[in-house]
Amino acid sequence: MLCLVTGGSASGKSAWAEGLCMKLAKGKKLYIATMQPYGEEGERRIRRHHRLRAGKGFETLECYTGLETVRIGRYSCILLECMSNLTANEMFAPEGRKDRAAEKILEGVRHLQTFTDHLVIVTNEVFSDGIVYPEETMIYQQELARINRELAAMADVFTEVVCGIPVMVKGETV
Repeated sequence: MLCLVTGGSASGKSAWAEGLCMKLAKGKKLYIATMQPYGEEGERRIRRHHRLRAGKGFETLECYTGLETVRIGRYSCILLECMSNLTANEMFAPEGRKDRAAEKILEGVRHLQTFTDHLVIVTNEVFSDGIVYPEETMIYQQELARINRELAAMADVFTEVVCGIPVMVKGETV
């Protein structure tokens, strides 16, 4: 089962997605971390996510690019956090796929599905502020929107977390 979880910054989507994995998993759980640790703010966010996962039995794999090349064993549930970071990495990091980012990320998602019963993906709602950004940022937003649309179409369950409250968009509450 593919579950997509979206929401704004600090909406509670990460905690909700982790809780979902705890409900779904009947065995091993893997957390795929995509945030490259840039600066003190990035380090702080990573430490916060480590605290959120503490004691929940997740193995952690850091994967900043090349999701389709990941070689892992079998897991009951995989949590991929988060699509917006992975998209930025694939578009802008030296080792990233640049103009093939969306294609390679979606290939990577399909690849991950072969290793698990349940794949939970966290993404971000970054499209609603109405601000016109520099061209590079707008292209990033368009690619992330394309990926999110594809993932929503593929998903069995799609949830938006608003102020900590899960709102089911597609599928049934797990």
